[in-house]
Amino acid sequence: MTLMSVEQLTKTYQSTNVVDELTFSLEPGKCVALLGPNGAGKTTTLRMLAGFIKPTKGEIVFNEERFSRDVRHYVGYLPQYPVFHNWMSGEEFLTYVGQLAYLTKHEAKAKAAELLDLVNLSDAKKQRISKYSGGMKQRLGIAQALIHDPKLIILDEPVSSLDPIGRREVLNLIRELKKDATILFSTHILNDAEEVSEEILLMHKGKMIKQGAISDVSETQGTTSIHLSFGDEPKFIEERLKEIDSVFNVNREEDGFIVTVHDINIARSQLLDLIQQEEWELTRFEIGKTSLEDIFMKAVTE
Repeated sequence: MTLMSVEQLTKTYQSTNVVDELTFSLEPGKCVALLGPNGAGKTTTLRMLAGFIKPTKGEIVFNEERFSRDVRHYVGYLPQYPVFHNWMSGEEFLTYVGQLAYLTKHEAKAKAAELLDLVNLSDAKKQRISKYSGGMKQRLGIAQALIHDPKLIILDEPVSSLDPIGRREVLNLIRELKKDATILFSTHILNDAEEVSEEILLMHKGKMIKQGAISDVSETQGTTSIHLSFGDEPKFIEERLKEIDSVFNVNREEDGFIVTVHDINIARSQLLDLIQQEEWELTRFEIGKTSLEDIFMKAVTE
């Protein structure tokens, strides 16, 4: 069963398609990462899915029903930069948004208590939000997105502005939430997507360029990284490595180079031939597994 399907979703501003005919679906109980660099169109996509802006064209189908009314009934949304009434306590704020979601005051207070416990803010429920750390505010923001028991939780860059402690708190919370909910979150931090999501949607310049389970996408890309190190670094080695047909990306590391290749068998032969021909002092030749960063780099440079 499909929870949400999106067909040719497009948003045009001043004759430019910032989101260009996206087609994808979300399955119940999945945690899906919407990946892409800044400016890829992620936030615009999420705001259309959450019902805050109207698509220029395209269709969104939820539970096999085309939206004929306010989609926000089904969706909980956390914007990239959530806004709070900082003079309120966490408990007061959640009770307030609960009543905005048409809960009675009694129901809103009970739900607020439940969610504060879920996001590990019970001890700070009476504290003013102005005293909350960045991670605490993000967790409070996730709680408000859950106040009306949505079927889909949408989180826009939930960890991008956080310090390492706050980032870890929010990623741990997402890991817990995905046990019982469908989550779609955007990020440009590839490690975060790899850590908590099962599937990815990869956007670049408004278009969907890859999608599917991370394991499936890794297999279909057929890429591998090779770690090379040398005793004395040869001159112009980075440029020489990039000239090899089967190499599509070279990253410099402290102890050498990470070379991402299309076909490991061809690349291994070509690299070793070049190293032997140039008589470079090779100290490390290690083949590693394909990473999400490798997939991303290949997709955006094809």
